[in-house]
Amino acid sequence: MDQEDQVKEWYELYSQHVYQFLVYYNRTDDVDDLVQEVFIRAWKHAPSFKGKASPKTWLFSIARRVSIDRYRKKKWERLIDRGESHDVGLSPEDIVLNKEEDQRLYQAINSLKTKYREVVICRGILELSTRETADVLRWSTSKVDTTFYRAKEKLASVMDERGMKYARSQ
Repeated sequence: MDQEDQVKEWYELYSQHVYQFLVYYNRTDDVDDLVQEVFIRAWKHAPSFKGKASPKTWLFSIARRVSIDRYRKKKWERLIDRGESHDVGLSPEDIVLNKEEDQRLYQAINSLKTKYREVVICRGILELSTRETADVLRWSTSKVDTTFYRAKEKLASVMDERGMKYARSQ
């Protein structure tokens, strides 16, 4: 299978997963351009894919880097454009989730510090394995486990403060 066919197959299999990852990671449902960028980068770098991780995990790694690059670019644009105020924080109405409880959960997750939010998205929402999460975040599996445990405890605390129910067995 040639490189183009391989990336097309990955797109068919994983584009929705990449989309969901980007929605949570970027806190917006306006990620269509980012999904496209992920698969463009995947196509450009497909020869370097060694198969050590699953294609899905590899694509999540690319999606994470694309998101970080986007954030840096927007930050730079805000510094240059001092004449206008740009608010990159999105209200719950701007997100893809439309149920009130889901919005509150989304807000609680986004109130976590970055490494907690990343591991909750990967392990708790996308249901990646510890190994897959370690590959995406470029952490050790023990760091994933420890950080995920601490993130769940912090999330439970945030939810308790907001009067939300949290199943601690998650």
